[in-house]
Amino acid sequence: MSNKKNTSSKIDPEQKRLIERAQERARDKRRLYQHFIVFLIGAVVLILLNVIFDIGQDIKPFNIDWFVWAIIFWAVILLIHAFNVFVTNKFLGKDWENEQVERLVAKQRERIEELQRKVEKEHPLPKKGEPYIPPKKEKPIDPDSPLNS
Repeated sequence: MSNKKNTSSKIDPEQKRLIERAQERARDKRRLYQHFIVFLIGAVVLILLNVIFDIGQDIKPFNIDWFVWAIIFWAVILLIHAFNVFVTNKFLGKDWENEQVERLVAKQRERIEELQRKVEKEHPLPKKGEPYIPPKKEKPIDPDSPLNS
């Protein structure tokens, strides 16, 4: 008895693509939530550094403590990350990218076909059974020859 397993996938390519996309989105969301947790912990550490350990008490750009600026800057980065996960990747993700690639490939094929038609029109191949006669080349103008010859 052979114990061979059927190695063919029972999932069609479309389902596989959807599963991979869902896994990628779940991974992106997990990273965002991890970033949020690190942000909260980091913000608490920055506040503790300033309030308890008196680090940077004199640093107050625009009369606002330095740690507030650091937290605001970090919050903006977190918001950009959230925007990327929930908006940009949803609308401009892999599906959008694949669609753009297909559109550009189709455009290139059109251009190639157009150039091929132009070449075939300007330089047609000889018909079956006809000998090939290369186009006649005009002689270049000799600057030393007389004008009235």
